Amino acid sequence: MKKSTIPAVVAAATLALVTATAAPASAVPAKWKNCTTVNKKYPHGVGKAKAKDKTSGKPVNTFTRSDKIYAEAMRANKGLDRDKDGIACEKR
Repeated sequence: MKKSTIPAVVAAATLALVTATAAPASAVPAKWKNCTTVNKKYPHGVGKAKAKDKTSGKPVNTFTRSDKIYAEAMRANKGLDRDKDGIACEKR
């Protein structure tokens, strides 16, 4: 009886290993992978509609202003807004 259960155990372990090494569901979409890819579509970054620059405290008008797009970017990759000023991947 032991000899017949060993192949079944090996098969189950192999299946579990293959399933565990598959890409996680929380993988970052390529669109939000890093600031280089974001800046290709949004040249000066993307931010909340009423975001202000952290250093000057003044509203910045060069980036794409959209609460919806900013929220999508933050869900995908929180590291895009390193200074937490509401503007992801900002450029001057």
